Amino acid sequence: MSDLFITSYPPVRTSGRGVRTCSVIMALARLGPIEVAYLPFGGANAAKDLEADERVTLRRLEPSRGVRRLLAAARAIAAGAPKDLARSVSPEVMAVARQAPAGTRVIADGPTAAAALLPSGRVHDAVYLAHNLETSFRTTVPNIASFERKVLRSFRESWMATDGDIEGARELAGEGLALRYVPNVVDVHALPVVGTPPGKRNTLFVADFSYEPNLEGLAYLVDDVMPLVWAELPDATVTVVGRGIETPPSDPRVHVLGFVDDLDAAYADADAAVVPLLTGGGSPLKLVEALAHGMPVVVSSHAAELLPHGSAPEHFLAAPDPPGMASALVSVLRGEHPDLGRRARALAEDQFSIEVLVRLLGEAARP
Repeated sequence: MSDLFITSYPPVRTSGRGVRTCSVIMALARLGPIEVAYLPFGGANAAKDLEADERVTLRRLEPSRGVRRLLAAARAIAAGAPKDLARSVSPEVMAVARQAPAGTRVIADGPTAAAALLPSGRVHDAVYLAHNLETSFRTTVPNIASFERKVLRSFRESWMATDGDIEGARELAGEGLALRYVPNVVDVHALPVVGTPPGKRNTLFVADFSYEPNLEGLAYLVDDVMPLVWAELPDATVTVVGRGIETPPSDPRVHVLGFVDDLDAAYADADAAVVPLLTGGGSPLKLVEALAHGMPVVVSSHAAELLPHGSAPEHFLAAPDPPGMASALVSVLRGEHPDLGRRARALAEDQFSIEVLVRLLGEAARP
């Protein structure tokens, strides 16, 4: 019996959300056939490796507009979805869930897909793939806590990215929930190991800046941390990669590239990676990705707490405040931790690879 994976976005790796989506699809495909129904948000198609995988059947849905879309949103709101999420609900997604053959395991990718499934009548046999504990950062969205509570209680099982999210889900929705640890991973063996650092004193920050905690982290890095680094290393630079930055930092030593097609080249051009998150949930996928590239990584204490495995200073350097993070960055940029990248890669292979996810998902029996 196959899986039906429903997502409101194209399965592409242009964001942390997309990397998690594609990784779960890849892992599930190694366990059996899977159909992926998706909406071409922004006109994008699925990732080419998924298109080439014979175990994956891709079904591109063409979203409707007008009255049908409004009715779908109204049904989602009536089922408990906040208006901000309900506006993105497509009737085509609802129809796919309703029409799935009996016995098919339906997997809803993220809160928008979950909002589409709630009125469908299939929710009690479905799986919710969480990307974050939504209430940990969507604090301004009305009714988000009650919606997430309903999702966690209604779906047959919820797949959470971290043990912290599992604990938070239980605090939000009570005991007795069916929660499974499904970590954020990357295809570690497909990523090249960064060799000898280029010696440019360049720090790389990769993120999806449409996610508010990443914008907050960028401001923290540029305004609070880097001035302390520049006091010791005036020629140090920061390269910022990712979509969603509308007003770039003004300091000329901060280079904002936006979205790039070749992340491997960006990592190869950096001496260190940084993850300066102060808020947010889930496990930072770009931290996992940096570890997998064999990069020396400097993180905030909050980011370190979000990572379910690994520790400082064994696998990365962590600091609770700007002086500590600046000191860590300076030491890495000076080449004082030559083995840190090797240990980072080993951690990614052991805990954050597709192979690890296949093993964990193999324990999630199909109906």
